[in-house]
Formats: sequence, C-alpha cells, structure tokens
Amino acid sequence: MSITVNNLSKIYGAQKAVNNISFTINKGEIVGFLGPNGAGKSTTMKIITGYLKADGGNAVVCGITVDENSNETKKKIGYLPEANPLYYDMFVREYLEFVAHVHKVENIKQQIETVIATVGLQVEANKKIGQLSKGYKQRVGLAAALIHNPDVLILDEPTSGLDPNQIVEIREVIKELGKNKTVLFSSHIMQEVEAICDRVIIINKGTIVADDTLSNLQKGTADNHVVLVQFKEHVPVEMLRSIKEVTSINQSPAKEPGQGSFNFQLSTKNPESIRKQLMELSLQNNWNIVSLQSESNSLEEVFRNLTSNNN
Repeated sequence: MSITVNNLSKIYGAQKAVNNISFTINKGEIVGFLGPNGAGKSTTMKIITGYLKADGGNAVVCGITVDENSNETKKKIGYLPEANPLYYDMFVREYLEFVAHVHKVENIKQQIETVIATVGLQVEANKKIGQLSKGYKQRVGLAAALIHNPDVLILDEPTSGLDPNQIVEIREVIKELGKNKTVLFSSHIMQEVEAICDRVIIINKGTIVADDTLSNLQKGTADNHVVLVQFKEHVPVEMLRSIKEVTSINQSPAKEPGQGSFNFQLSTKNPESIRKQLMELSLQNNWNIVSLQSESNSLEEVFRNLTSNNN
C-alpha cells in the first residue's frame, strides 16, 4: 500500500475536522478525494504529507509512518497544496533548481527540463514566476511537486485557474503519472474526476461517506437510474405512473416540432424491470417506441445525494 490512513482524527476546538477515517491507496491508483468546502479534504492531505499532526490515528506512506519519520515520507511525496506557494521574484528554472536542491536531486538540470516538458512549461520557462498567468503558476507548482520523482502525488485542486485546454492537458499528465505512481487529488470539478479516476473517496463533515469505484458509486445510490423512452404517439402520463418501481417521471416535448414524438425520463432503482414493463405496455396499447435506454446518475448527482442530507 502506498498510502494507508488508519482511524485518522483532527480536532479544532469543538469541531472534528477529520473524524476517525480510514482508507488505503495502492501504487498505480488515481483516486479522487471529494467533499464540500470544510469537509476535511485539505486537512487529511496535510496530515498525510506531514504538514499537520493528527490528534488520533496515523498515516503511512510507502510503509513509513508519517508521525514517526515525516522527513522520510516527504521524500516519497510530491505535494501541490490548494494555495500554491511560490517565490514570484524567482525565474521558473531558478525556483525549480531551489526546490531540487532541497530534495537533494541528482542531475538537477536534466530533471528540471524533464518536469518542464512534462507539465508543458516550455513556452514560459524563461520568465519570472510573478509574470506568469495563474494557470502557468499552477504548472510551476506541479513541476515542483514532481522535481524529485516521488512515488506518491498529493494534489489539492491541481487544475485551479487553468483554462479548458490547459485542464485537458493536465488531466493527461495526471493520467500518465498515475501509471507508475500513487495519486490522490481533490477537485470540485466532477467532470475532471470522472475523466481521470476509477475510484472516488467522498468525505463529508470529517467522515467518509463513500469509498468505491466510480461505476459502483453511480450504480449504488438510491433511485439513481434513469430510463429514457421516446414514443411516436401521445402517451398518457397516468399510464406510465402505473408502472411498478417508477419513483418519478419527467416529460419533455419532441426536439423537432411536428414529429409527434413524446419523451419521458423515468427514475427507478430497477431499470431492467422498467424497460420490460414499457415494452409490455407498448404491445398492449399499440404504442410505437422510438428509442429506449437507461443511464446512471452523473458523479455530481451521486455527490449531492451523499452530502446534501447532512449539510
């Protein structure tokens, strides 16, 4: 296990920022760490990286307990905090050389050029950091996290401030890095997590409310399936309401006027049963089904289902 968190707790006064949480992440996994603001994401990441001390439990990185030897674990970790601290008066290469010396990196010049290319900093590499856009400053922070070739990457909002094209580029970087490293990253952009991660951990008010693969989370929440059906004829909504296991129905008009088609979205826990019942009703009433398909909730909907009830 590259990261193991055992019964981790952190208390600020009367508030339990992190409340007895546990999880493990293996090498080669890219795990999205999600939660509302103030849920405990950044606190957990800071404890794993050794920047904060836990009040209970422990974190283990690459077999080393963080509290017992934080200096050794920091050698294994590349950390990009949400508030990316940079020296604005330093040039890009100058700053990366400074960070490389801190980590006692060998072949510093070669490693600097490697990370500059990895994060796409070549065009701006000769500027002072203070002259860069927010997106390129974020790339400098990511390059600094990679400079010592760590086994574990902890990335807190890594695409903050990037434009859509840059976000796609950094996504690809993270996916490539995840083939050989352990990556734990937080984000408020659900599409980003869906594009990168196979596994998601969701924390709410200091407690883990979900830890599973993305596909299982989308299948496993209550009422999270939607069956989409389009009829050629007008179909009374009341007849569709009679279908067992339908929890709600939304109707939308035909996309093109005059087509005579009618579209419905049926929410259910059992989409297979709903499809069968729709086919039976169609045969009984001579309805013509134009299309019939089912889909699961997006990660955003899963996130809201798991966190909104406790807010």
